[in-house]
Amino acid sequence: MSQAQTEFKRVADANVTLPCYHQLHLLDPMSLDIEWLLKNSEAEPKVVITYAGGIIYDHLNKEQKGRVSFASTYQTGDASLEISLLQPSDAGQYTCKVKNAGQYAWTHITLKVLEKPSKPKCWKEGEMSEGREITLQCSSVSGTSPIMYTWQRIDEKGKAGSLPPMTHINFSNPAQIFMKNLTWMATGSYQCTASNEAGQESCVIGVTVQYARAFGILAGAVCGVLGGLSLVFLAVWLTLKRKEKKKYEEEETPNEIREDAEAPKARLVKPGSSSSGSRSSHSGSSSTRSTANSASRSQQTLSTEATPHITPTQHSKVEMDGRGIEPKKINHTNLMKIDATPTMVPAQSRAFQTV
Repeated sequence: MSQAQTEFKRVADANVTLPCYHQLHLLDPMSLDIEWLLKNSEAEPKVVITYAGGIIYDHLNKEQKGRVSFASTYQTGDASLEISLLQPSDAGQYTCKVKNAGQYAWTHITLKVLEKPSKPKCWKEGEMSEGREITLQCSSVSGTSPIMYTWQRIDEKGKAGSLPPMTHINFSNPAQIFMKNLTWMATGSYQCTASNEAGQESCVIGVTVQYARAFGILAGAVCGVLGGLSLVFLAVWLTLKRKEKKKYEEEETPNEIREDAEAPKARLVKPGSSSSGSRSSHSGSSSTRSTANSASRSQQTLSTEATPHITPTQHSKVEMDGRGIEPKKINHTNLMKIDATPTMVPAQSRAFQTV
């Protein structure tokens, strides 16, 4: 009885040969029995391939059907197993058991099928302007653990270089890097590489830092355009308002003239009864007092000259002070009435009249 323990690592989709050598074929070639078993995550091992009674059975495991075979002359001491197009499900512990004439030979081999990382996806988060902070990340959805992530800066010729000084790596998650206090020096292409024992894949992402000055120029241009549009709108609005006001004034001018015109003056007419009475009295005494009237008129003239003359404005003021009302307009008729009001004659004038 002999035992051997070894380990093999292979990449997925590759081929592998698991060795198994023995000397039992020398005993009795007709009674030689060879069997390969696989034990992986399942509790019970699976039969991969068997040679017994001169017949090969290689379709016992459905997952490996058509991909397993004896690599060499198994009947002459080389019972190695060949597996083509490896898959992750092929990983596990293999056992080669050779039996002949009551003797056994055992070989244990551990096979690890490595799967290289899938092509990672790169993305960025944050605002790409001066003084700001952004985050670059990448991730592979599949691959044999552990997967390592590295970031590099790529120049115009495609050569990898070091990262800018403002870059910080997240050591708890190397797939993520931070870029703080951005400047124009951070502009460029960045490559993330995901790698493991099986191989590597990478992705590239571009970073373009926008200058603050460019933002100021853009903002100024936008403000200028908006300001110009506002001025145009204001000019149009004022023009329309001016036209509307002019039209309104033209329509209202005739009405204002009619409303401001002075109403016709009313004429004062003395009551008929008083007029007739005066006329009768005057007619009755005219025949007897003709001489006296002449003298009376002379004295009325003298009394009028002696009495202070009250102008229409003063008369209006007297009425306003006495009655508390606004002065009234005095026409020619009222003025004549005021002049005709009898006045007091001094005592000397009366004595003269009596004589």
